[in-house]
Amino acid sequence: MRGVRFSHSSIRTYARLCVLLWLMLIGYIPAWAHPPQQQPAETVYLPIVMKRFCDPESLPRINAPGFSGEIPFEQTAIAWFGRVSPTQNYADIRVGYNADELYVYLAIFDRALWYDESPAPRRLTEWDAVTLLLDTAGGSALSTSTWRFVAQLYGEPSAERRVAYRGGPSGWQMVSIPFEARPGWRGNALNNDEDSDRGWAMGFTIPFRSLGLTGEPADGTRWRMAVAVHDRDSRAGPPVGDQFWPPAAVLDEPACWGFLHFGLPTYTTTARRSGSRVIYRPTENSPLVPDADVGGATTNQCPGDEYHIWNEWGNRNYGRAPDFNIQNQSDVADWPCFAKYYITFPLDGIPRGKAIISATLTLHQFGNAGGPGEAQPSWIQVLIVADDWQETTITWNNAPLAYENVGGSWVPPLTNWPGWPGVPRRWDVSYAVARAYARGEPLRLALYEADSAYHSGKYFVSSNTGDWNTAGRPRLEVVWGER
Repeated sequence: MRGVRFSHSSIRTYARLCVLLWLMLIGYIPAWAHPPQQQPAETVYLPIVMKRFCDPESLPRINAPGFSGEIPFEQTAIAWFGRVSPTQNYADIRVGYNADELYVYLAIFDRALWYDESPAPRRLTEWDAVTLLLDTAGGSALSTSTWRFVAQLYGEPSAERRVAYRGGPSGWQMVSIPFEARPGWRGNALNNDEDSDRGWAMGFTIPFRSLGLTGEPADGTRWRMAVAVHDRDSRAGPPVGDQFWPPAAVLDEPACWGFLHFGLPTYTTTARRSGSRVIYRPTENSPLVPDADVGGATTNQCPGDEYHIWNEWGNRNYGRAPDFNIQNQSDVADWPCFAKYYITFPLDGIPRGKAIISATLTLHQFGNAGGPGEAQPSWIQVLIVADDWQETTITWNNAPLAYENVGGSWVPPLTNWPGWPGVPRRWDVSYAVARAYARGEPLRLALYEADSAYHSGKYFVSSNTGDWNTAGRPRLEVVWGER
C-alpha cells in the first residue's frame, strides 16, 4: 500500500477539525468555526418589500357612513376579501356607526363550521373565529390606542368565546371592556364533518366609550383597521391558514393594516365648465368599456349543487354576458345568489390639465329577482378598484378587491316590464373620476350592495349587449372645466 503524505497545513486543518468536533460535543462553537458571512440579500430587500406593500397610499380603506339612531344594515359600507373553495373562506365586511358605537359585521362563506367546546381565551383563534383590529390614533405601531377583538363561532352570543386586548410597548394585554359579538350560522350542524354547511356571521358592536372616547369620531377621522378570519375544518385540526383584510395585514403591525375613515368622501370644485363627454362601448365587438359580472349571474340563478358551489362557482367567468346581476342579502346561506359587477372606463378622451366638475354613471335596469311584491329597494354601492382585470378571465375568486367605497344610489324594483333599453339608474362618481384622472388612470369601478332582504337582485344591461340595444349600454358622462 502506498503511503499518504500530509502537508503541515493539512495537519493544522485536521487538528482544528478535531478540536471543533470536541467543542460541538460539549455544546460550544467558537467564533473562528463560523465562516465569514456576507450580508444576505433579504436584509436589504425585505424593507423594500414591506414599504411597497404597506405604503399608506396603496392600502385599502373603508369609508364608514354615520347614522342617527339605529344603524341600517343594508346601508353599511361594504368590502370583501378571501376566496370560495372547499378549504378557503370568503368574507363580506359591513361597517357603520352612530353617535354611540361602531358596528362591524362579517358574513363568511365556510363549508365546515367548528367551535371549541371547551374554549380558552388565548385559543379562540384555533377554531372558526374573527379578529377585528383597530388603532384609534391611526398609528403604525402597537400602542395604547391599538385594540384587538376576538370572537369565536357559536350557536348564540357567548361571553367565554370573546375577548379584547389592548396594545402597548410590551405587546397585547387582555382587558375587560364592554362590547358585543353576536354570531349566526347556516348549515346542517355545527361541529359535524358529515355534511357541508354554507357559512356563518359575526357582528361586533363596540361602544366608543369602551375605546376611551367621549363620543363618535369627527367626520373625516381616520383609524387603522384590519380583519382576520380564522378557520378550522375538522375536530382534530389543525387550524387552516388565516385570511386577512387587507391581504398585507400583519397582526402586530398597524402599519400594514387598512384604513377606517369616518364619513363618505365628498368632492367639490369651483371650476368653470368648458366641456363634456359621454363614454360607452360604441359597438358590440369594441374592446372599450369592458365589464363583467362575478358570482351569481342572471344566467345562473342560485345554483345549489354542493360540488358546484364550492369548486366551480367562484371560478366562473361571465365577461361576455349581455346582462348582469348585483345582489347580496343578510342570509349567508344564499351566497350562491350574490353577485358583483366590475366596469372600466377609459379617460384618455378628456383633455389634460382640466378640472373634473362632475361625473355620472348610468346603468339601465330591465328586471330584478323575486316575484311581484317580493323584491325590495336596494342601496347599490359604487367602489373604486385600483388593479386592472380582464373581461374574459375575471371571476369571483380572482377579481381585485375594492380600494375604497365612494357612495351609492337607491335602485327600486320594477313592477312591470319596462321595455328596452330599460330604466336608467344613476350614480354620482365625481370623486372617483377626479381621482383616476389626476393619476392618469382609467376609471375602474365595482358595484355591490350590503342588502338584507331576500330577492334583492337587480338586473342591468351590460356593455356586451347587441348593437340593437346600444342605448342600454353602461355609460359615463364627465363634465370638466378650467382650473
